[in-house]
Amino acid sequence: MDLLFDPLFRLPFFAGLTASVVVAIIGLYLRLRAEWLAALGFAHLAGAGGVAGVLLGAPALAAALAASALAVLIKGLLRRSGNDVYAWLILFGWAAMLIGASLTHHAKILGDALVDGQLYFASTAELWSTLSIAAAAAIILPLISRRLLRNELFPGHDQANAKSLWPVTVGFDLLAAAAIAVTALVMGVMAAFAMVFIPAWIAFALAGGWRLAVLWSALLAAALYTAAYVTAMLADMPFAPVLVALAVAIAPLRFLASLSPTNRKAA
Repeated sequence: MDLLFDPLFRLPFFAGLTASVVVAIIGLYLRLRAEWLAALGFAHLAGAGGVAGVLLGAPALAAALAASALAVLIKGLLRRSGNDVYAWLILFGWAAMLIGASLTHHAKILGDALVDGQLYFASTAELWSTLSIAAAAAIILPLISRRLLRNELFPGHDQANAKSLWPVTVGFDLLAAAAIAVTALVMGVMAAFAMVFIPAWIAFALAGGWRLAVLWSALLAAALYTAAYVTAMLADMPFAPVLVALAVAIAPLRFLASLSPTNRKAA
């Protein structure tokens, strides 16, 4: 138990906690846009970028962010939405990440960390990155949230009123890509995907409105992350598999929505 309060592990804990809450909220928007597979797409491409950075002698975090920004650019040029674009990113990123990781010892270490989720080795750079992403999300999401929601609920509204939507969608895609890339480097690819997918998936069913969904998603992410961190530390297990296992274990919470009087009445 003393390890939980050791100053050595405080930095990784807060880095992971911040990243988890941010990507869980972003996951709501991705789910609303039917692009929840973006979590795996951006995470795998960020992993490939990080490995490429190690091979080229560049900072892994900067290379991962550059690779994610490139993915957003490709998606914008293709002018496509939905999950099919991200499926191709997953395949390419996975192959590039593992092939690159096999070339040198240092690249292999990073590749293993992306798979296993070596959260405990997060440094000051990762903490400041997660705090920067959180600050950016706190500024950007309130500015673009209304238009993102309106575009999904009332498609064509902005076009009919001669309002360009691409700055909003591209801005969100860049924010999502950066947040997922940082989270993947901090806690692993599959752990990042779990934090994007599971809290938003449950919040969509339990919340009665968008603001409540944001609150639900953030609280679920924080609770899930903390439980996984404590369990992994006490049991001396790798963090990412524990987090994913707990995320799967809490999935039945979604079906509590069907037990509420409001949902039964609506059904």
